Amino acid sequence: MCRNIKPLFNFEPPATDAEIRDAALQFVRKLSGFNAPSQRNRKSFDRAVDQVAAAASLLLGSLETDQPPKDRDEVAAKARARSALRFARQPVIVFE
Repeated sequence: MCRNIKPLFNFEPPATDAEIRDAALQFVRKLSGFNAPSQRNRKSFDRAVDQVAAAASLLLGSLETDQPPKDRDEVAAKARARSALRFARQPVIVFE
């Protein structure tokens, strides 16, 4: 699950609240082991997502860098290219 959490710092345009919340949701899902919590755990789960999102938003707002912002489209294109190479490999069939 955490492989789906993408870096959100130093991008142009900056990360949206929805992106931060999505990352927080993935993080809480990983920690709790729940993809969707039961009704009994829903309040605790949602509260944790809200708190993690708030902490992440504070973090992203306070970080500083001298590097120019990265272009989202360029980073996404590189990720797609890496993925295409990774999954385009032909399986090796071994006969015993």
